[in-house]
Amino acid sequence: MPSPILPISSHPSSSASAATTVVKAKIDADPSATILISSKFDPEKAIPITPVLPRASSYNSTSNVNNNIVSFANNHQQRFLRTSSDSSLALLADETPRQSISREVGHVAAETFYLSGLCLKLLSYLGVGYRWITRFLALGCYAMLLMPGFIQVAFYYFFSRQVRRSIIYGEKPRNRLDLYLPKISQGTKPVVAFITGGAWIIGYKAWGSLLGQQLSERDIIVACIDYRNFPQGTISDMVEDASQGISFICNNISEYGGDPNRIYLMGQSAGAHIAACTLVNQAIKETGEGDSVSWSVSQIKAYLGLSGGYNLFNLIEHFHTRGYTVRSF
Repeated sequence: MPSPILPISSHPSSSASAATTVVKAKIDADPSATILISSKFDPEKAIPITPVLPRASSYNSTSNVNNNIVSFANNHQQRFLRTSSDSSLALLADETPRQSISREVGHVAAETFYLSGLCLKLLSYLGVGYRWITRFLALGCYAMLLMPGFIQVAFYYFFSRQVRRSIIYGEKPRNRLDLYLPKISQGTKPVVAFITGGAWIIGYKAWGSLLGQQLSERDIIVACIDYRNFPQGTISDMVEDASQGISFICNNISEYGGDPNRIYLMGQSAGAHIAACTLVNQAIKETGEGDSVSWSVSQIKAYLGLSGGYNLFNLIEHFHTRGYTVRSF
């Protein structure tokens, strides 16, 4: 292709003078460019030279070529990525649901094993001995063995028609109680007012669901009283909540088939301590002059305290080592 910079209209004929020489050289990186050099110059015989294209078009054509190369490379890369993605999707689509689940389970197991190793290494850095680790693992295994029973009780608590959950007995937070009613509703039933334990911190009415299930199957109504825990309230607030719950049971249990003359108070651990304090506090109120009471200690047929703490003054130092403060008492 003739150079767009220095073209010639015609090549010299064979009859040109010997002094005239045609030289081919590279001009502007174009090997097809030709320069006519003559020792004799005749202005009348000069051939006018007119550029076919301007210089800028040469650069434009070069840039267009570069752009085309880059565009081709990008299209090729996108086609390769799209092909790889399609092949990956095809492999995933070919997997059966069982293979997919197996792959996910294997991934979870690998991640769990890796994290367990990191936790053990962290505990070793913290100076935790292997005895503590083995005891913790033993406790975890024990909890796993009990898990089927927990699931069964939880299902009963949330889905049984014999359970009346979260009956309001007061205006304070967590002034709720659960009732476990027998399947046979004929006649009046004895009532057990139960206050759950929880170290005055994690007590909750649902902890008595197993007791409620067992006693309701034996034709006994069970009322599990919830109360404020520390730091929501002090032990005095817990005693106040328990007293209001017992008052509600004494005055309203007949509406649920219970016998108000056969009410038994039961507490376990911290709940036993709260129930005992409630009885003592109510007895003090009854001996006072002019104090109005909503229930009487004489309405309680018996008190059953299970593994309760009663001499708290001797336990204060022990509680401090467990994170308790004087404010909780």
